[in-house]
This record gives sequence, structure tokens and C-alpha cells, in this order.
Amino acid sequence: MSTQAQQTTSGQTTLAFEIGLLLLLALIWGSSFTLIKVAIPSIPPFTMVAARVTIAAILLLLIARAQGHALPRPGSVWAAFLVQGLLQSALPFTLISWGETHIASGLAGVLNATPPMFVLAIALTTGRGRQTVSGRKIIGVALGLAGVAVTMGADALSGIGTTAPLAQAAVLCASLCYAVAPIWGQRFSGLPAIVTAAGAMSCAAVLMLPAAAVLERPWTLAPPPAQAIAAVIALAVICTAFAMVIYFRLIHTLGPLGTTSGSYLRAGFAVALGTAWLGERFSWSSLAGMALILAGVVAVTVPAPARTGKTATGAPSRN
Repeated sequence: MSTQAQQTTSGQTTLAFEIGLLLLLALIWGSSFTLIKVAIPSIPPFTMVAARVTIAAILLLLIARAQGHALPRPGSVWAAFLVQGLLQSALPFTLISWGETHIASGLAGVLNATPPMFVLAIALTTGRGRQTVSGRKIIGVALGLAGVAVTMGADALSGIGTTAPLAQAAVLCASLCYAVAPIWGQRFSGLPAIVTAAGAMSCAAVLMLPAAAVLERPWTLAPPPAQAIAAVIALAVICTAFAMVIYFRLIHTLGPLGTTSGSYLRAGFAVALGTAWLGERFSWSSLAGMALILAGVVAVTVPAPARTGKTATGAPSRN
């Protein structure tokens, strides 16, 4: 096998692995909606988010230390971590938790699937972003959003503009945070993903612990049931600590638009998990919607086939 063929095969294998990680991340974050639903009746939003990010921060710091990584010292890096923790965790987690107390989860799911649209809009207006925006990626974003709408069904969209406008705005603001976060996170390309995740999550914990203490006084709450505690631990360990390591890797390999395309997959997995675990009704429209979602993600993340140049005689060029 030629060197060029080996490089092509290696590149295809690497891309397949990164897309596999994107699928895994979407599955993990899709399951978080079920875990939140278990915890929220007995653990209020700020307290739940504070516990989630604090446990995740401690775990990530321990792993980083065990792997021999030192946290950066410059204050400018920690200021950037603070912004990342706010954009990726503290603010959107809280906005979504509050928003879902006022609007249907289906509508929230559709609104929260919009980060790729925001990333695309930011790239078109500012030119920022690692990947070049192409017509193929624009079509992929549109396909993914259409797939989310079809998967969630018309009922999920019926409340747009009519119920709890502030709650809808909160979920959309969370989506905007999720769009800006990977763009901001590109500045950490020189750091290991575990270090970036540990630093950002530590800052999120610093933000959320005082907020929960002031607004909800968690020490005055009744002890939550075991299943709620287990749900928060799962949210912290799997849906936050483990997921954030994958997330910061994907920012560098797939770019902001490719990474946020997982929002579409997350919506599809949420429907699939609801069918499998909660006995929710499955419909053929859900299957059609997931097919559109997958087509959109492929269009956004998989590069277009390279065109082979040809000479005037029709033979491939050797440039």
C-alpha cells in the first residue's frame, strides 16, 4: 500500500473514531434529561447544578493529578477557564433547569437543539471558527434541525410564542451559551483535554456553590431519596466529568460546528431512551426524524470527497 493510501486510510479511521465519540457524547447527554427528571422533584435546580459541577470538578482534578498533569498558574488562563465554566456549565445548566419548570420538555428539547444554527450564524457574521463554512454544512444544519422537529413532533412546537416566553428565551439563551462555548474553548488547544475540563469545571463550581447557598439554602432541605442522590452522582460522573473530557477533545478535532451538531443527536437519543426506559410511545415519524438528524450530522462532520484533478487528456493529474 502506498504512503498516500495509508495516510488516507488513517485519516478515515481517525474521523470514524471522532464521530464515534460524538455519538457517545450525544448518548450521554441525551440520558441526562432522564436523570434530571429523577432528581429535580426533591433537589432544587441551583443545588442540583452546584452538586453536579462540584463532584465533577473534584473527580477531574484527581484524574488530572493522577495522570501527572499540573494545572496552569497564569491568572489569564484561569480567567478564560471561568468564562468557559460559565458558558458550558453553570449558566446553561441553570437556565434549562429553570426553563423546564415552565414549558414542556419536548419544546425545550427543540429549542435546545439550536446551537449549530448559532455557531453557523456566528461563523458567517464574524468569520471566527476553525472550519470553513460551506453550502454542505449549511444544508447539514438545516437537515439536523428539521430532524429534531420531526422527531419531537408537532405537539412539541405548538407552544412556541404562546407559552412562557421568558422560559423559552431562557432555553434559547442556554443554546447560545452552548454555541459560544466551543468557539471560546478553541483557545485551550495547547492544554490536555483533562486539564481544560478540570479547570473549567472548578470555576463552574466556584460560581454555583455560592448561588445555591444564597438562593436555596440546601442545608435546610429535607434529605433527598436515594434514587435522587444516585441520579445526581450519575449526572456528575458520567454526564459532566466524563462527557467534558470527550467534549474538549472534539472541539479540537471536529471544530465548534461539528461538536455542536451533537445537539441534534442528543435530541434523537432522548426520544429513543424515553421509548426504551420510560415506555414512551414510538412513532415512525421519530424514525424518520432520526434519519434526518444522522444525515445532517454526516453533512456537517464528514469532509466532502476530494476532487481528483484531470489533465486535458482526461488522465488524473500528478500535482
